[in-house]
Amino acid sequence: MDARAIIAKVRRGQDPAPEELAWFANGLATRAVSDAQAGAFAMAVCLRGLSDAGRVALTTGMRDSGDVLRWDLDGPVLDKHSTGGVGDPVSLILAPALAACDVFVPMVSGRGLGHTGGTLDKLEAIPGLKTTQTAANFRAITRDIGCAIVGATNAIAPADKRLYAVRDVTATVESVDLICASILSKKLAAGLEGLVLDVKAGSGAFMKTTAEAMALATALATTANGAGTPTAAFITDMSQPLAPALGNATEVAVCLEVLSGNRAAAPRLHDLVVALCARVLALSGQSEGEAEERVTAAISSGHAMVCFAAMVRAMGGPPDIAEDWHTHLPKAPVVGDVPSPRGGIITAIDGEALGLAVVRMGGGRQVETDRINPSVGLSDVVEVGQSVSRGDPLLTIHAADEDSAIATARDVLAAITIGDAAPDLPDLIHGRIDP
Repeated sequence: MDARAIIAKVRRGQDPAPEELAWFANGLATRAVSDAQAGAFAMAVCLRGLSDAGRVALTTGMRDSGDVLRWDLDGPVLDKHSTGGVGDPVSLILAPALAACDVFVPMVSGRGLGHTGGTLDKLEAIPGLKTTQTAANFRAITRDIGCAIVGATNAIAPADKRLYAVRDVTATVESVDLICASILSKKLAAGLEGLVLDVKAGSGAFMKTTAEAMALATALATTANGAGTPTAAFITDMSQPLAPALGNATEVAVCLEVLSGNRAAAPRLHDLVVALCARVLALSGQSEGEAEERVTAAISSGHAMVCFAAMVRAMGGPPDIAEDWHTHLPKAPVVGDVPSPRGGIITAIDGEALGLAVVRMGGGRQVETDRINPSVGLSDVVEVGQSVSRGDPLLTIHAADEDSAIATARDVLAAITIGDAAPDLPDLIHGRIDP
């Protein structure tokens, strides 16, 4: 095998053979491929692209560059992946809800990226909880409780870690082929028997239009199915925050409200969780309609909360999170409402702007070395289509100090549009792709 010959094929618009792409992926992990060759490969893929078969071969090669989990459990092993949005803590409800339905969910998650929040950062708002777990603990928690949400170890898809670092400094992050290989190499290394993809579209997503999201969803689903994992995808609305909260502790609090049986705390979040759960359960052979009823009952009955609390306890968090989360979750020292400057109807919310406001408050990272303040964020965020009078709260700010609260209030007022006519409200689910 010759890295130069493989790069040249991609540069000419040809697919290298599957064994060549597998060799190249392994070379990324072992450093048999140099940084210069990795960068040239990324640029060639970005400019010329790969076929569906080439994308599958690259993805499986990157997956197989490290550990691939194998399971022997008394139920299906399923998971979901989201392309990221704001006010989107779906995983924190979905994983325990599936566990309550006799499913095993070994969820390998990530941290915040840009204006979007990260599942691991949200979980770590719970005191004591550690998302870094040994492989043995990850297996044991998944087996005993039904779900575990952890960060990827260095042994999971090491080729992706190397290639992503190169892409980050060579302006090749946007390649759909490389995005697919990056996302799926880590997810499929968890040994899944079914996967549902939640591809976001709208102001709070990376993909701003439904067409862009559909293109990415199609590529992801085609690749995952080609790699041997039954996969479906939803294109879902991110024209406003999914839950009425942004931040880490603030989003965890909303999830715990929903898990306690209070759908009204975040109806759009609840309904999307149910839809995603039902779709991935259908991949394991269940009726989608019956699966929706089963998931809804698991949440409303408190069974999903029991699974969540058990997972938190097993990962080092407080044993009574289900009964006393208000005491355990960190609280910001400055809390206050942002009043509406006029009466009218909320016609638009710039989700990306709100997400970046939370990052600037300390709820996300502006550079890699930043430490997140889990207590800051936004709560009780208004919805598009909601009527407000002058002085009504648009949302509540949870800030580290008064200066941050004042700056965030300015950001909020610039991000929320108030008009006189009711807007057309988009559907929660714009489309779906089935295997």
